Amino acid sequence: MFSQKTREQLGAAQRWVVKIGSAMITNDGQGLDNFSIDAWVAQMAELHHAGRELLLVTSGAVAEGMRRLDWRQRPTALSDLQAAAAVGQMGLVQAWESAFNHHGIQTAQILLTHEDAADRQRYLNVRTTLRTLLRLRVIPVINENDTVAFEEIRFGDNDTLGALVANLVEADLYVILTDQQGLYDKNPRQFAEAQLIREGRAGDATLERMAGGSAGNLGSGGMMTKLHAATKAARSGAFTLLAWGREPEVLRRVAAGAELGTLLRPSQSALAARKQWLAVQLQVRGRLHLDAGAVRALRTDGKSLLPVGVTAVEGKFSRGDLVACLEPGGVEVARGLVNYDTEQALTLIGKTTRRIEALQGHLDDPELIHRDNLVLV
Repeated sequence: MFSQKTREQLGAAQRWVVKIGSAMITNDGQGLDNFSIDAWVAQMAELHHAGRELLLVTSGAVAEGMRRLDWRQRPTALSDLQAAAAVGQMGLVQAWESAFNHHGIQTAQILLTHEDAADRQRYLNVRTTLRTLLRLRVIPVINENDTVAFEEIRFGDNDTLGALVANLVEADLYVILTDQQGLYDKNPRQFAEAQLIREGRAGDATLERMAGGSAGNLGSGGMMTKLHAATKAARSGAFTLLAWGREPEVLRRVAAGAELGTLLRPSQSALAARKQWLAVQLQVRGRLHLDAGAVRALRTDGKSLLPVGVTAVEGKFSRGDLVACLEPGGVEVARGLVNYDTEQALTLIGKTTRRIEALQGHLDDPELIHRDNLVLV
């Protein structure tokens, strides 16, 4: 069971992914709800100025396009969906940009497909971009790239995309603002006695049996999809909160530790989840032999692996592949996702960052393995 302390700790979480659905953003298809958008942004701005790191996953492009095109029902033809998304995206991103600018906050538009997270090289590129934006205190405004993504439009949803973003940046908390108070033990639209479930574990089959109902005309996901998204977010150790988007001051109250919605916990810590992913899900493609200084930097100082601390390279690997890091005695001390392929790594090892920049005239990544993509073993 969760304690009040747990809610307060989550409210103080540093990195949030906030996902807001189509029905919320477009006021059930009546057009962009600028009043609500301004209210959510005011709360996010307050969190941002307090030092939190926020990423916004927004639905609504197709719904806004439908309104602009005067379509009453969500189309099923791929070309129509793509057209609606293209038309609606214009107004959607403008609305968010304008609202955040009012609070002196820069935003960046990011359009993704699930393939961007499935391909390791693209995964690293997206991850690096998102983390750079957070470092620059820019709020990424993320949506599916509906105009090119066939599967995502037909079967996908932004609940799942939000979970993928949570995995990419290792978010502490994933907040899904929806048109229901949270998860109920039965459909509240059909049963007046339905009870709100305050807490649970992501991936619990019992909870999934309770979830029912499909999405409305505007969206593409229902409560079951949100539970599946919570399970995906939990893979990197993130908690997921399902809450009613029109709850007054909903984000401020979450940050204050209020008991809102349904809170779904991961089954393991963020570090354990990441270790399991690196250790089990990916095959080691190569080995990097480290000097004593590099081993100390990883083990003691928690730093990234720089080329200067590598003495030898084994194997054939590409950017984004998993490689093992060995101490001088040959014992594995860490493993992680490498930023360069074998040939590039061979030209970089043993050289300082300044030396590499002088030789190449540029440096894409100063680290062979960034600390965010590395775990000790």
